[in-house]
Amino acid sequence: MLPYVTISDAELSLGRTLTTLERIWFGYSKDKSDYFLYCHNILFLFLIFSLAPLPLLFAELSRISGFERHKIQPKVRLSLQEMLRCYRDVLRMFFLVIGPLQLVSYPSIKFIGIRTGLPLPSAWEVMIQLAVYFVIEDYTNYWIHRFLHCKWGYEKIHSVHHEFTAPIGFAAPYAHWAEVLILGIPSFLGPAIVPGHMITFWLWIALRQIEAIETHTGYDLPWTPTKYIPFYGGAKYHDYHHYVGGQSQSNFASVFTYCDFIYGTDKGYQYHKKVLGKLKEEQLRTGERNSEKLD
Repeated sequence: MLPYVTISDAELSLGRTLTTLERIWFGYSKDKSDYFLYCHNILFLFLIFSLAPLPLLFAELSRISGFERHKIQPKVRLSLQEMLRCYRDVLRMFFLVIGPLQLVSYPSIKFIGIRTGLPLPSAWEVMIQLAVYFVIEDYTNYWIHRFLHCKWGYEKIHSVHHEFTAPIGFAAPYAHWAEVLILGIPSFLGPAIVPGHMITFWLWIALRQIEAIETHTGYDLPWTPTKYIPFYGGAKYHDYHHYVGGQSQSNFASVFTYCDFIYGTDKGYQYHKKVLGKLKEEQLRTGERNSEKLD
């Protein structure tokens, strides 16, 4: 809750006029508790889990030609019933684990110093903090993910997430309840090390979930903006990890590829790409020879 009664009080305290965004934030948050503002995450996560996967799921069910050629595993098709079952299980996890965890974790947010007041952070501050959060989450998630692929971790916990060998957007948060809790640690670590504003925290949680959904869509879309992010893995990169399944010792990274490159856990994927590249070249040459014979 803001310590100001009016905008004039806020401007007097800051020694300047409020920006348009600060005025909007003041009007919305002035009489709301910090806990209530923090709990917005529950609504954001529910909407992201429910809505973000829908466009590509609709494209897959409708077999839209513009998307079909970008499907990574075109021979694998899930029915509408299978998709709805996945969403139902994700919602169950959301209401039984994720939601309650959000409700009780506020003291930790207060402890690390996530603030709700004025001034709002600059765009540069938000972008730098988000970049730091992604790097920290990616590095810590990499090692936890590798642990979950040891015999015990995979059999007892991680195998649930790998039930989808050709993932869909709804399958991004589809996991054992223990994995949901464990992988919450990397997501929280960045804001704990570099605390920022509640708006930055909202953006971080939202973008991280959208990114996870994108890498599980099963489509390698050439026009996605993430193609321009250096070292970004993307759907094709992570899809290979699901395709190999429990035997996978490759592509553990959640966002970027640098950890897999540094620690040598991308060799299986690179070999896979090389083999597929040769097969495509042979198919092209065979097609050219056949066309020459017909001429």
